[in-house]
Amino acid sequence: MTVIHKVNVEEQAILAKKAAKTLSLLTTEEKNEALHTIADVLDAEYATIIAANKEDLAQGIEKGYNNAYMDRLSLTKERIQDFAQGLREVADLEDPTGIVDSDWTLDNGLNVQKITVPLGVIGMIYEARPNVTVDATGLALKSGNAIVLKGGSSAIHSNQKIVEVIHRGLEQTKIPKDAVQFIASTDREATQQLFTMKQHIDVLIPRGGGSLIQAVVDNATVPVLETGVGNCHIYIDADADVNKALAILVNAKTDRPAVCNAAETAIIHKNWFEKNKDALVSTLSENNIAVHGDETAMQAIPGAIPAGEEDWANEYLSTDIAIKIVSSADEAIEHIDEYGTKHSEAIITENKEVAVKFMKLVDAAALYHNASTRFTDGSALGFGAEIGISTQKLHARGPMGLPALTTIKYLMNGNGQVR
Repeated sequence: MTVIHKVNVEEQAILAKKAAKTLSLLTTEEKNEALHTIADVLDAEYATIIAANKEDLAQGIEKGYNNAYMDRLSLTKERIQDFAQGLREVADLEDPTGIVDSDWTLDNGLNVQKITVPLGVIGMIYEARPNVTVDATGLALKSGNAIVLKGGSSAIHSNQKIVEVIHRGLEQTKIPKDAVQFIASTDREATQQLFTMKQHIDVLIPRGGGSLIQAVVDNATVPVLETGVGNCHIYIDADADVNKALAILVNAKTDRPAVCNAAETAIIHKNWFEKNKDALVSTLSENNIAVHGDETAMQAIPGAIPAGEEDWANEYLSTDIAIKIVSSADEAIEHIDEYGTKHSEAIITENKEVAVKFMKLVDAAALYHNASTRFTDGSALGFGAEIGISTQKLHARGPMGLPALTTIKYLMNGNGQVR
C-alpha cells in the first residue's frame, strides 16, 4: 500500500522555487530530453502505477462514486501510454520561452527587447483525473516552470506513484527532481496553505468542479489562472442540416459525458424542432440520452421530465441533457448569456449570417459553427496537452497550452545611458 506522509507544504514550495532557477537556465534540448526520459520511464513502470490506482478505485467503490467519476479516476496500460506519448508531443512543440516578441532602439541608443520567460512556480490544484499530474508536469517543465501539485484525495495513491516515477525519470536528466513537488496529503489545511504562499508560488491553477474553482478564487492570495466549469450549449438553428445537427449533438453529449467540454443543454429553434422532432426523438432514444425539457420539449419527447431552473445551470456530467425550444437565435443567445459559463458554445446552421451573429455576440472562450464542443481541448487543437481551460479574459483564455505558462520580461542593453 502507498504511504501517505505528513507534509510540509512551505518547504516543498521553497524547494520548487529554488529548482525553478536551475530550470530557467536549461536549453530547449535539455528540457526535451527530460520529457522523453520521463515518458520512457512511465511506459516501463506502468504496472506499478496501475497497482496504486487499484487502491484509489477500491476506495471509490466504497464511497459510491458514480460510473463517470470512476472512469475519470481509472488507469490502464493504454491510458498511461497515452500520458507518455503526450509528453513526447509536448517535447516536439516550440519552446515558448526566450522568444523576442519585439526589439527596438531608442533615440539615445538604448536597446529594448521584450521576451517571453517562465512564470516561475505553478501551483496546480485538481480533482480526480491522474492524467492531469502528467500533463501539468510536462507543460510546466517544457515552459521552464517548476510545479507544486495538489491532487484530490480520490486519486491520492495514483498521483503519488506517478510523481515517484516522474522523479526517477528526472534523476537521469538535468532537471532537478525538486522541480516537481506533490503534496501527498488529504488534509484540507495543506490546500489552504498553498492558497497563501505568494512569496513562493507565482500562480495557482485550479482544475475541477465548480466548488473547487470557487474556493480557490475566493480564498487565494496567490494570483489565480481561473479555469471554468462547462455548462456548454448546442444551438440548433432553424436552418440547421438535420444530419449535422444530430451527429454533433450526440458527439458533444455522449463521447465523454463527464468532461467539461461536453454539451449540457440543447437549444432548438421551434421550426427545426417541429420539422425534425421524430428524428431527434429517435436519436436521443438510441443513444440513451435522458431529457429534461421545457414545456414544449417535454410534451413532444417521450420520457422527458420537466426542466427546472437548476437544469439550465447544471453541469450534468452524465448522459442527461436539458432541452429548450426557442423562437429565434436572439432568444438562444439570451439564454446562453444567462446560464452559460463562458466555456464552449456551438451553433448548428447553414445560415452564415446567423452564424456570424452568434459567434460575435456569445461571450465564451471557444465558439463553434457546425462542429462539436468536444474540440475545446489542448491536444485536439494541436497544443500537445493543456493545463486547463481558462474562462477568464486576462492573460490567457480557452485551452491553456505552453504559451499560457509564460510571461514577459523587458531587457534593456545600453552603453552608459542615464536619464
